[in-house]
Amino acid sequence: MKRTIQIETLTIENFAPFGEVICCTGHDFFHINDAHTERYHAIVETEIVGEAKAGISIFRNIKSTTIPFEISMLERHPNGSQAFIPMKEQAFLVVVAPSLDAEKPDLSQLKAFITDGSQGVNYRAGTWHHPLLTLESPSDFAVVDRIGTGHNCEVFQFGEPVMIQQ
Repeated sequence: MKRTIQIETLTIENFAPFGEVICCTGHDFFHINDAHTERYHAIVETEIVGEAKAGISIFRNIKSTTIPFEISMLERHPNGSQAFIPMKEQAFLVVVAPSLDAEKPDLSQLKAFITDGSQGVNYRAGTWHHPLLTLESPSDFAVVDRIGTGHNCEVFQFGEPVMIQQ
């Protein structure tokens, strides 16, 4: 029987084992610019290993996902965190798993979350996650991640697909 994962609402608390939720809600701020701006300071810290630097890119997802759907792989970036910040206030799906050991994810702990369109996520270095899954296309994301030399993407293929549903 095919394994099925239920999609959960993304919150700061339920995503904490995998990284940080990038949003204003639930975070402290201070005023800047003559009190015209609330600064939500250092919500996320970028992780970078080795000879590299943080880069900001735009990812445009041109293919949307329809729920329910199947996944058959996860990836991770062992040398740096990776943040996805939606630029068009469109909800997107986040699928993650903790590590089982040094080489593979714990698929028994696979989780799926849906954002509210204003939230971004920061995957900690080494967090197993599915590539970007959007419900609308095109969808643009500001992505902050490690730019540098060396191998920084590992892929794990499942033995059999997992169904993701609401």
